[in-house]
Amino acid sequence: MSKKHVVLLFGGNSSEHDVSKRSAYNYYQALKETGKYDLSVVAIAQNGFFLDAKRSFEIMNQADEAPLVAEYMDSIDSTETLAPIAALKDLPPIDIFFPVVHGNLGEDGTLQGLFRLLKKPYVGAALRGHAISFDKVITKEILTANGIRNTKYLVTYQNDDQPLTWATVEKELGSPVFVKAANQGSSVGISRAENEAEYQAALADSFKYDRKVLVEAAVNGPRELEVGVIGNDDILVSEIGAHQVPDQGGDGKGWYDYKSKFVDNSAVAFEIPAKLPEDVTAEIKAMAKKAYQVLNLAGEARMDFLIDENNVPYLGEPNTLPGFTNMSLFKRLWDYSDINNAKLADMMVQYGFEAYEKEQQISYSFESLGEEKVGTFNGQ
Repeated sequence: MSKKHVVLLFGGNSSEHDVSKRSAYNYYQALKETGKYDLSVVAIAQNGFFLDAKRSFEIMNQADEAPLVAEYMDSIDSTETLAPIAALKDLPPIDIFFPVVHGNLGEDGTLQGLFRLLKKPYVGAALRGHAISFDKVITKEILTANGIRNTKYLVTYQNDDQPLTWATVEKELGSPVFVKAANQGSSVGISRAENEAEYQAALADSFKYDRKVLVEAAVNGPRELEVGVIGNDDILVSEIGAHQVPDQGGDGKGWYDYKSKFVDNSAVAFEIPAKLPEDVTAEIKAMAKKAYQVLNLAGEARMDFLIDENNVPYLGEPNTLPGFTNMSLFKRLWDYSDINNAKLADMMVQYGFEAYEKEQQISYSFESLGEEKVGTFNGQ
């Protein structure tokens, strides 16, 4: 039987472009290890154009991206309507897409809409699951409506007639708070604020990335936890991982920011499985599973939690396309749950095929309207 052709997409025009390269490399190696698939890679340049497989492979392997993108752009007519995705035509027949595009256009449902229009299976959640979970405000509203504990929050918009003041924030949420662009990932557009000046600076930074900003209460004496979740209908939850950066907890100002996640985490203390009371461990896993269901997720996700000084857990946010770099805790959580990289990647591909097959069974039939007969208005 011929091997299925898997196309890994990575890159994109988000702030997580380089993170995506590293995640894609590890997934490529994992899928290659299975021996079950023919593999192609497609880099999405920061200008949004899909690149050819040869240049994409070089970029995934850390070649200088700029000249390769310039060469490709010179070789095509970029004014054609479908030019941004034209590189897909030159690939062998595609059996399934495996998106590894973090952040904007990859994790917000955009690519998933393309896959659906192309009538191809893909790894991960459907468009609506990505779109809902990428918006931090909508996510918190759904979590709250379903009784899943999360931190108190306020929302402000860039064009508000009456901007959210520090006085209101401090009264409603206390101090410090975290100010977050509603639609960004991996700690981009996120700042910690504990006074008026820091709050205004944080707003200015977050509004660079979105017109909607979440202002979130801090947790006392926090520990940060992560849980991996995979599957469609039959959901698997990993062991719980904990991490702590220097000067975090109590009155400390340290937190797990972008640099700690992807640049230098040598000073971060990791713990897998997290040392927690059994009942707290069970509660966190149950919260993660329920959130996965109510947010309409599938295939894969990472659930981020905060736990306070009294061991009360709060669900922070889901990540519908978690990083798979050597620094990513998601990657390590499954190792500790006895699922290695190759097995995990293989399972995710199979979940993608499974979800597609079930989608094909849904009826989208319609009845013809026939001749249009309009009623009368004011007797006429």
